[in-house]
Amino acid sequence: MDFEAYIRDIHDFPEKGIVFKDITPLLKDPVALQKAGDALFNLIDGAEIDKVVGVDSRGFIFAPMLATRLNAGFVPVRKVGKLPFTTVAESYALEYGMDTL
Repeated sequence: MDFEAYIRDIHDFPEKGIVFKDITPLLKDPVALQKAGDALFNLIDGAEIDKVVGVDSRGFIFAPMLATRLNAGFVPVRKVGKLPFTTVAESYALEYGMDTL
């Protein structure tokens, strides 16, 4: 399946010069969404995985899909300031600045 056909480019978002990849069309189509889950699973089928990490926020959609198929746990990795509990943080560079998970 051509998944790129289900991903819309939003130019100059969140800042001028950035192209945001909007996956909403993929999420709205049940067949495309199922096939995307299948494709991700096929990449790791047979691997011994006990936890699947999903990065805020798109990872919260796809990682649980994989976790249930693998009979594994799901670990959400949140953006800074989103959890009122003890956390571990890691900063990283983006095209338009820095962010922290």
